[in-house]
Amino acid sequence: MRRLASGLLCATLMAVPAVAADKPHNAKVSIVFDHVLPNVPGKSVRGVLVEYGPGGSNPSHTHAKSAFIYATVIEGSIKSQVNDGPVKVYKTGENWIEVSGDHHKVSANASNTKPAKILAVFVVDTAETELTTPDK
Repeated sequence: MRRLASGLLCATLMAVPAVAADKPHNAKVSIVFDHVLPNVPGKSVRGVLVEYGPGGSNPSHTHAKSAFIYATVIEGSIKSQVNDGPVKVYKTGENWIEVSGDHHKVSANASNTKPAKILAVFVVDTAETELTTPDK
């Protein structure tokens, strides 16, 4: 399996001390599948599960340059902002996409009392080893 930077698909909108703003908070990221696409040379599909505890978040980030991402909320509610678009709250069953070059500014659990989960499906160059680059 490929290593995944811990800041996948996540950033915080909530007030977080400056020291903690560049680190995940109450978040876990796991690759749940990784498969080469046999009919698209050089491309793979990777499934990434992002699990947030109450109030969980990750730093803002960008994804691999080759990435196309489809994300769906599978539990709870997620706050998300891509580029300079509005901050949106997505509930279980709702989804969004991200394309190459997008800046994922906000992705956080919208609840301070309930957990939330996202399944992000990446179509990416097979050679990509880092799916996420946290902001500096």
